[in-house]
Amino acid sequence: MKIVKEALAGTQESSDLMVKITPADGELDIVIHSEVIKQFGEQIRRVVQETLGAMGVEQGVIIVNDKGALDCVIRARLQSAVLRAADVQQIDWEKLQ
Repeated sequence: MKIVKEALAGTQESSDLMVKITPADGELDIVIHSEVIKQFGEQIRRVVQETLGAMGVEQGVIIVNDKGALDCVIRARLQSAVLRAADVQQIDWEKLQ
């Protein structure tokens, strides 16, 4: 899936996160800011990478501002932002977990 425009998903509320995606040529850059990075940083990164891999995202800048979100929330917010950034008109539900 190709990122063609900037997109946002989520909020800055407790137990949520804000995802910002922007286009980038030739690279996938993931930046994670979290209040719980010391305890759950590896798990957050794993969920982000697995979700992007399942959706076929290979390029772009992904910025995650986490406020203690659960894995399912991370996945849902990231999927929403990717679909918006890729300007998807028809959703392929099989690619979403």
